[in-house]
Amino acid sequence: MTDGLAGSPVLREVLGDAYDRLEIFHAKLMAEGEPRGLIGPRDVPIVWERHILNSAAIVPFVRDAAEGFKRKTIADIGSGGGFPGLVAAACLPEFQVVLVEPMERRVEWLRECVEAMQLNNVRVVRARAEELMPVRGRGRGHDTAHAGSHKNESNSHIHSAVPRDMVGRLFTVVTCRAVAPMTKLSGWTLPLLVPGGRLVALKGRSAQAELDKAAREIGKVGGVRPRVVEAQVGPGLQPTHVVLVDKR
Repeated sequence: MTDGLAGSPVLREVLGDAYDRLEIFHAKLMAEGEPRGLIGPRDVPIVWERHILNSAAIVPFVRDAAEGFKRKTIADIGSGGGFPGLVAAACLPEFQVVLVEPMERRVEWLRECVEAMQLNNVRVVRARAEELMPVRGRGRGHDTAHAGSHKNESNSHIHSAVPRDMVGRLFTVVTCRAVAPMTKLSGWTLPLLVPGGRLVALKGRSAQAELDKAAREIGKVGGVRPRVVEAQVGPGLQPTHVVLVDKR
């Protein structure tokens, strides 16, 4: 089975210098993604659009979020198959990217991809988001079944030995896709941001309703100006939605 966008000039137009590395990622997804449970069978013909270009849609928002910051860092929460973190890392070589994923088999996949794509700006950390945040940021709403464990794997596979240098580290930008509703996601992501940093989360059509429902939780963890923006995926392709929340 082939990808419907294979050979399309849209790919180089959107991905630019990152195309060659992301072509390696695409080939690995096409060969191993479904057998390893990282994408569904219906995704195979649309990997470029649904997973790679969709993930790349956050790139201009990440750049904008880091404007004015000398140190540009990203924590991608619940990285799973690499969406959007691996794609963002390939597109943003000037950023240092930490892929945070609690499941061992997905951590192994991510490390394989980082090596194959020769990404020298990426670190893969096996952890839950709560394990990274400063102690003062932990509290109500941080249940253990969070980013990554929603993918039907038991908590017995979660590793608790998080590298010490990662605990309490704050990031310029936090990214994620399809991790959890904003009522939970805000508590798992906003405490990881530096003041003035920004959450950039890929969301579906219910994004605004999620924000409305999560207004109180967002405020509790220092989130301000929550909003939904439309993000272009590529010429002639369906746009997606991105939630942006600033850290007070």
